[in-house]
Formats: sequence, C-alpha cells, structure tokens
Amino acid sequence: MIPALSSGVQIPPVVLGCGNFGGIGSAPAFFGKGETKEQAFALMDSAWELGLDWFDTADAYGGGRSEAWIGEWIAATGNRPRITTKTFNPMDDGADSGLAPERIRRQVDSSLGRLGIDAVDLYLAHEPDFTTPIGETLGAFEELVTAGKINAYGLSNFGAEDLWHALAAGSPGLVQNSFSLLHRWDETGVIPICEARGVAYQVFGPLAGGWLTGKYRQGAPLPEGSRMTMRPEPYERFDTEPVYRSLDALESAATARGVSMAGLALAWLLSHPGVTSIVVGPRTAQHLEPVREALAAGLSPQEHEEVGSLFT
Repeated sequence: MIPALSSGVQIPPVVLGCGNFGGIGSAPAFFGKGETKEQAFALMDSAWELGLDWFDTADAYGGGRSEAWIGEWIAATGNRPRITTKTFNPMDDGADSGLAPERIRRQVDSSLGRLGIDAVDLYLAHEPDFTTPIGETLGAFEELVTAGKINAYGLSNFGAEDLWHALAAGSPGLVQNSFSLLHRWDETGVIPICEARGVAYQVFGPLAGGWLTGKYRQGAPLPEGSRMTMRPEPYERFDTEPVYRSLDALESAATARGVSMAGLALAWLLSHPGVTSIVVGPRTAQHLEPVREALAAGLSPQEHEEVGSLFT
C-alpha cells in the first residue's frame, strides 16, 4: 500500500531524484555540469518504464535546468509524473535566498512555469531560514494550497529542534532528510518525532554519495567524475578504517543474497519502519538496477536488523 501524507497525497516508496540534471545539486559552481539534457531525458525514460512516476527536483538544481528539462520531457512525452520541488537556495550567485512569503510566491510561479504544470504535488522548504519566522513560511505554503498551486508541503534538511518549531507553527506533511546506513542520526531525533506526529519521512542520499555502492576502495584512486572528486566535503568523514570494514561486510552480505551492495542498502531503507519513501539519484539507466533489486528483496525485520548491525 502506498503511504499517504496528512493532506491525502499518496507518495510511492521510490522517487526519482533529478538533482544532477544540468548541475550537481544547487551549487552555482556546478551549474551547466552534471547530466546533459539528453542524459536526463534517457534517465526519465528509464525511470518511467520502471514505474517511477514521481520526480524530485528543486528550483535551484542546475540553476533551473532540472525543472526546465523535466517540463520539456513532460511536453515531449505526454507523461505526467507527480512532482516534488523545493525552494530556499539562490538561483545564481547574485540572487536572493530564503523562505520569506513574498519570495515563496515568486519562486513557486517560476517553478510552475519551467515545469509547465498547473500545480506542484509536493513543495518543500529546502532548508531552514533563520531570518524568517517558520510560521510565516508555513502560512505562505497554506496559501498556495488554497490557491491550488501546490497539493501538499513539507520540509527538507530540518533537524529535530527545527522540526519541533515547525510543528508548533503549522502542519508540514513530510520531512525529507539525508539518511542511510552510513548516516543514521535521524533515528534518535527526527524519525521518532515524525512517527509520533504522523509526518511522512522521506530519505535523500540513500547511498551516501556512492559510498554504499562499493565504488570507493581503501587505498584506491577515486573514480573520475565521482562526488569525492567534485564535492567531497559531505563525505570525507566516511574515509576511515571502520567504514571500510563495514563496507566489506555489506559486500559479503549482498553477495550472499545475490544482489549488489547498493541494492541491499536500498532494501534496508525500504524495510525501515520509520521510512516512508526514498529518493534515488541515478547517473545512468544502469544505476536503476539496484532499485529493482531493492523492490524485490523484501527484507524481514530480522534481516533488516542484521544488515543494520554491520554499521554499528
């Protein structure tokens, strides 16, 4: 059964992440890099064929290229995926940022224009804005729901304290945070809050920037074009002896099950009782194979516990 947000919007277990379309996330230094339009179209074609019919983007991904290319793909194919987009980050080095109501109203209109759709299925605050009261931000989101421009809203990159403040001020339906076998901080903070308050919890970064795929080997050269060569800062903390031992154990467990390391890591997330949905960001159509493996794996609670114990 597909879980529903508090607004009634149904969200699937796996969502296609489009953060590398025309850039690497929201970083202006990488606008124009990442996947080309042709590569992005090929990925969307393959994801659609697999049954992934919800795409995740942001207004600043690729400086607007991600949203624009999704819109062009929709127009070219006639397919209508459900869409998550987000706002907070500047569109370029000189633009404004944040979650002030007037900026939200402006940005959602620009997103709808690039996407070529009438309403966004899920609209997220991309990170907290400590210069704008959260109540004003959530109030603006409620106005957009009433206006029919968005169907549901939520938060991304919010810690436990920030989430409590948001819940005291409004009713966000979903939290989207980084979470994986290598990044489990939310298990003792955000996830229990979401479970207690009926908020959906969605994962981004499920493979920890590629670390859970086996592409990084101790003492081996970094793969060309990998995140560790382009934007290593979030992942440098994984370059330790204990992490490599855990990765070796994950590889052995995956081999025993006849799946890839990535497939088992995704299956662990899909079997996590606190996880509603995951966002995957494949760079090629071949990278969708672990998604197939994960959807077919169906880890039992005991198997989930066994895999999780490899990283504790």
